[in-house]
Amino acid sequence: MTGLHILLVIAAAALILIVFMMVRIVPNQKASVVERLGKYSRTLRAGFHILIPFVDRVAYKHSLKEVVVDVVPQNCITADNITISIDGVLFFKVINPEKASYGINDYASAITQLAKTTMRSQIGKLSLDTTFKSREEINNTVVQAIDEASDAWGIKVTRYEIKDLEPPQSLREAMEKQMRAEREKRALIAKSEGERQAQINLADADKQQAIMRSEGEKIKQENEALGKGAAIYEVAKATALGIKEIAGAIEQPGGKDAVSLRIATDWIQSFGNLAKTTNSMIVPTNVADMASITSILSNAYEFGKKKQDT
Repeated sequence: MTGLHILLVIAAAALILIVFMMVRIVPNQKASVVERLGKYSRTLRAGFHILIPFVDRVAYKHSLKEVVVDVVPQNCITADNITISIDGVLFFKVINPEKASYGINDYASAITQLAKTTMRSQIGKLSLDTTFKSREEINNTVVQAIDEASDAWGIKVTRYEIKDLEPPQSLREAMEKQMRAEREKRALIAKSEGERQAQINLADADKQQAIMRSEGEKIKQENEALGKGAAIYEVAKATALGIKEIAGAIEQPGGKDAVSLRIATDWIQSFGNLAKTTNSMIVPTNVADMASITSILSNAYEFGKKKQDT
């Protein structure tokens, strides 16, 4: 190989190197910070870019995606002097590559440490019970505090979430006993309320049953009274009609003689029955005088008829 060929190879390699140094292709959701002679020049976003060889250089590269950082567990003391262990997850992303490059050396570590200190400060203002109930409030406070400080670093903190909040073992045992006692208390209260309601329901059922029974008895008695009244009325009506028919028959020729005969026959039959059923009896003095007895009964009938007519 001649010297000319060597020079051509060297020139081609140098040209390739220069082209490689000039051309920059930035992927999507990436950003590159360019320095010109050691001073910030510009920020390259996604796309094709041309640099000046040996003058421009890419000093920093940043991902614009949201980053997740695990905040390791840390011990915090509450307002009522209870030590609890808290760990969480922090979400942030770079929104200004220039500030993220020159504002701080390691923004990920800085944000994590700031999250820890803010968490300790916030927990120190709350009691243990309030801490368990105010997780969302604590998360929002941490995000707000970190976001204000990280604005100068070109970082946007999107959210912070507490993963676990663990009290000491002795306190957990005491809390479990308290929760067990509270559950037993609620069970006893629920049982007593159920028994009380059952007794109320039974008493109300007895009351309703007694009311319905009395109403039924009342209706039954009313119906029986109405039935008896109607029966008495019908009997009285039939009796009156029979008496009327008998009175009309007596007024007919020979009616009085028939009545006298009927009365005498009934009297003799009754007297005979009385003699059969009893050992002793009172005998009228004029038992043989049937005509006088019939006359007396007939006169009584006439007197009653006249009274009815008047």
